[in-house]
Amino acid sequence: MDQQNLTTTVTEFIFLGLTQNHQLKYFLFMVFFIVYATTWVGNFTIIITVITDHRLHKPMYFLLANLAFMDVSDSSVNAPNLLSGLLSQRKTISFDECILQMFFFHFIGGAMAFFLVGMAIDRYVAIYKPLRYLIIMNRDMCVGLVVLAWVGGLVHSAVQMGLLLQFPFCGPNILDNFYCDVPQVIKLACADTHVVELQMVFNGGVLLIILFISLLISYTIILVKIRTHVTDAKRKALSTCGTQIIVVCVLFIPSIFIYARPFKKFTLDKVASVFFTVIPQMLNPMIYTLRNAEMKKAIRRLMSRILFSQRKLKT
Repeated sequence: MDQQNLTTTVTEFIFLGLTQNHQLKYFLFMVFFIVYATTWVGNFTIIITVITDHRLHKPMYFLLANLAFMDVSDSSVNAPNLLSGLLSQRKTISFDECILQMFFFHFIGGAMAFFLVGMAIDRYVAIYKPLRYLIIMNRDMCVGLVVLAWVGGLVHSAVQMGLLLQFPFCGPNILDNFYCDVPQVIKLACADTHVVELQMVFNGGVLLIILFISLLISYTIILVKIRTHVTDAKRKALSTCGTQIIVVCVLFIPSIFIYARPFKKFTLDKVASVFFTVIPQMLNPMIYTLRNAEMKKAIRRLMSRILFSQRKLKT
């Protein structure tokens, strides 16, 4: 590294993006624009439906609406950067904006990981204590699960940013990605980062593995219980339980691939990043609405009310 780099502080980062192929860029832009639009429409439909339909004022749907809010928030951190980068010849981001992007990405992503544990608790109570479900999963319990998830995400993100910002950044400033993330940014620090990388792996990757294994064990216990004692209430719980397993796998497996190893570059890193930053947020509303009859009926009632109000205004 030359003398100029040693005395120059990085003020911006340059993204290489997903690909340098211009034709592929336009194709990917259309694909991810549809994904992003579907994410917003689907999740906001869930949020509005749960708020406006009194029949859905139940613990499971309260948690589902909060998950939808997390999906919208999480997708809005990186997806706009992804879309704009596919249309730009040279995509840059300031140092401060990069830090903020990483903070909110890990804050919301961490909250979502913890929150999925809360949703597993909800399904566990629904299966094992169906008669006391509404007593156990009361409003205070549901709000507590939401608050704990956000606090967990905040602590996780604050630790990651605290570890990262102790290093100076004096160049280079090129990120081989479409958004700012800890594994790529820390490699640009002008210092030995090996010890801190291991701490970050523990705070991120090991935590993800623990949560993932805990969720798999929880859902296995639930599925075993359902197979031995099946009732109508448990059959409904099974439909949502199965969808949550899909969401958990799509979110956690690529995340573990990225964060549960030393921060070295692999060819599949960008593909894995797309999977856990863009895809799960779109899948959540699609999976839940397609598998949940009560939610589908509520959405139809909402659409009917909207159409009726429009007709009434025209007349």
